[in-house]
Amino acid sequence: MKWKNLFPINKIPYLKNKKNINHCILCEIIKGSCIEKDLTIYKNALISIMLNLYPYNPGHIMILPNRHIEDIRELNDNEEKNITYYTKKIMDLLEKEYNSQSFNIGYNIGKFSGASISHLHLHIVPRYPNELGFIDIISGSKLIVEDPTLTRDKLREVIKKYI
Repeated sequence: MKWKNLFPINKIPYLKNKKNINHCILCEIIKGSCIEKDLTIYKNALISIMLNLYPYNPGHIMILPNRHIEDIRELNDNEEKNITYYTKKIMDLLEKEYNSQSFNIGYNIGKFSGASISHLHLHIVPRYPNELGFIDIISGSKLIVEDPTLTRDKLREVIKKYI
């Protein structure tokens, strides 16, 4: 069986226009000047926490420094401490609010890593029991069951309990 991803149809224009973008979308979201959806759920002076526009699973969160850097080795001590601290808080939030059972956590760094945006960002992907569903099995596709804007609205309300 050949596996393929099923993603929202509105991702096609994003992928086609990506090569024409000469600016960092994440920097624009942080500054509040981006025309893309702002999926930010928390921000302080050093880091921002936002949902992935095209999530792997509901609750797929990214933590990133507000400063534009492209490699983990460029993080200063305060940024690194903030990212580690908030990663733990987000894991608690996702366990309690989304009943996630496990996590995939990581960075995509460099041209061939699979990153679609060069601004360094840490992915926190919640994992759930029995993720493999009927559609996954018969079509080799994965369905996302919650719109990221709904997830954002939910998490903006509850994040104060965890931070």
